[in-house]
Amino acid sequence: MKRISISLLFCASIFIFSCKNEGEQNENEMETTTDSELMTEEEDQDRSSEETKEITVDLEAKSGSDLSGSVTFTEENGEVRMEGTISGLSEGTHAIHIHENADCSAEDGSSAGGHWNPTNEPHGEWGDSEGYHRGDIGNFQVDSNGEGNVSMSTDQWCIGCDDENMNIVGKAVIVHDGVDDYTSQPSGDAGTRVGCGEIEM
Repeated sequence: MKRISISLLFCASIFIFSCKNEGEQNENEMETTTDSELMTEEEDQDRSSEETKEITVDLEAKSGSDLSGSVTFTEENGEVRMEGTISGLSEGTHAIHIHENADCSAEDGSSAGGHWNPTNEPHGEWGDSEGYHRGDIGNFQVDSNGEGNVSMSTDQWCIGCDDENMNIVGKAVIVHDGVDDYTSQPSGDAGTRVGCGEIEM
């Protein structure tokens, strides 16, 4: 009788211990799953905030021009897209570049310095195998109403990153009265600076 009681007690102890371990294991698994879900949500939020950045630059009239407009830079998935609408220019072709200083204080826009050229290449048309400046956006067309649109996208720019060869923050957008010929050094002989906008966060 005593042997049977001891055996029953031993079996009951094993059963209770097994149930307790299983309960703790399930609880630990639930905690781990919850932690993983929270980490995934936080990582997704961080990734989302890193993937999209935007700066809108208002253009100031320079050199006695009637220019107005704005340019928006949007960084997403490793590329920066530039979209701009510019008014108050004569009909035809005009040049637009990124210059090295976010300083539009001079009446003629000269305070913005020369073309942004961190890689010390010759001036040229964007993508030219012979070389081009990171600020060599090029030309855009203005219609009979004095309005023009600028659009381009590149993975060679970034907004506020640590790579000074790519970071456009701290630079300026300059609109010229003339046409960039893509060959004259160091700036394409684009003529008077008629608009300026500082690229700042």
